[in-house]
Amino acid sequence: MNPYSLLAQTTRERVSDGAIAPLLAGCDAASQVLVLIWSQLGDFDSLEYAWWIQRQAAQLQAAGIAVRAVGIGDRPSGQKFCDYTGFPSEHLFVDPNASLHQALGLYRGLSLKLPGLSPGQNSWLNLMLMCAGIGSPGTLAEVFRGYRGDRTAPQLIADDEEIQAFPLPPLKGSFFRWAGGRGFQRPFELATLRLRNMGEVLRHWKTYVPDAAYLTQRGATFLFDAQGELLYEHRDRAILGFAETMSNPLQFLQL
Repeated sequence: MNPYSLLAQTTRERVSDGAIAPLLAGCDAASQVLVLIWSQLGDFDSLEYAWWIQRQAAQLQAAGIAVRAVGIGDRPSGQKFCDYTGFPSEHLFVDPNASLHQALGLYRGLSLKLPGLSPGQNSWLNLMLMCAGIGSPGTLAEVFRGYRGDRTAPQLIADDEEIQAFPLPPLKGSFFRWAGGRGFQRPFELATLRLRNMGEVLRHWKTYVPDAAYLTQRGATFLFDAQGELLYEHRDRAILGFAETMSNPLQFLQL
């Protein structure tokens, strides 16, 4: 089935009010529709992608692009996610068992099954292997990019912005000038944002991840025009591989 046809027929629980609603409700007047199929809401990829969406929210609105997202979790997961990231809760839907991901044929990640382990325990094992780059191409290189910096990527933390990433003390964005300058992604800048995300999820693990059986499930990005024609798609094949160009994940929109 064409992705738009499937998504247009999809209903899921909306985080804002708990209603079972059409995923694409309210998109009729949009010039384009950006649909984000996220992995577990406590996943690095989901949190980081939402950060980029919020960073460019004004440009998206000015371009008339409607954004809708579906993440793996339940309504409390979604509420915590929106509280933390600022992503609009009326535009986020939850799928507790990744059924939409499976209907779209998205990558489930490693699926090794060791006898005697529960589905959640097997998912943890597979997740650890994927974090080591097994069945997750490019993950380690992307982790290292977060530490070494990237002159092709924009500066991520404003000089006057303060960021708290436990166990580090509060850091001002100007601190990263000493690691290389300004106007681009400095060494340790992205790694600090990822550390902040990790701390958030670990403090509220049971809320973000009510069912660990879907930890390895990957997501996708779909962009449609006003007539439902597919303009762009990216199907994730790795942890920290949620975009074709990780240095600027929304580059394909040409905002």
